[in-house]
Amino acid sequence: MRLLLVEDDNHVAAALSAVLARHGFDVTHARSGEEALQALVPECDGFGVVLLDLGLPDQDGYEVCGKIRKRTSTPVIMVTARSDVRSRIHGLNLGADDYVVKPYDTGELLARIHAVSRRSVPDEAATHGETALRLGPVHIELPNRQVTVDGSTVQLTRKEFDLLALLAQRPGVVFRREQIISEVWRTSWEGTGRTLEVHVASLRSKLRMPALIETVRGVGYRLVAPVP
Repeated sequence: MRLLLVEDDNHVAAALSAVLARHGFDVTHARSGEEALQALVPECDGFGVVLLDLGLPDQDGYEVCGKIRKRTSTPVIMVTARSDVRSRIHGLNLGADDYVVKPYDTGELLARIHAVSRRSVPDEAATHGETALRLGPVHIELPNRQVTVDGSTVQLTRKEFDLLALLAQRPGVVFRREQIISEVWRTSWEGTGRTLEVHVASLRSKLRMPALIETVRGVGYRLVAPVP
């Protein structure tokens, strides 16, 4: 898999590139936001994942993330020292698919890279005849991965869409955290649990329906069908 590493620290980039290469990744190193955007022009793109450090010298990392998302659907993993939920949600709202907080474990990083690059379960469901799901004002188009609320389009990241589509397939049914992580992220790695919480919070914010996804304490989540 080709991976675009956006990191301004050459020493960090060299060490990380060596680790990624040992695990079979073809790494391209961009030292700034501008270099990253140039590498992602349509005729040159072909990356499986973008690993984006937010501390860039020429542009704000969040701004670069937003520009990348407008240019390509390639999964983006943010690397940040900011551990607060608000910062993470902000990144997800701009189009990031996941995040890793510094200092991170290499195993965690590799697990997240593989998770975001795998094909989503809702995509497979769409190939078996399901084309749309409707829950009150929420309309989910599976083939084109589009979500609207009261007719207005809501921009979701890959994993946000996958999570919503999974829960919407069985409204009222409680999905265990382990089940969601397995089906949406395609991993059993326990560290993904925090990512799940952030994605749920982001969905509630973007859809402006905080009661749509209910937390079942100690178990998981379920989608509550809106009352007509």
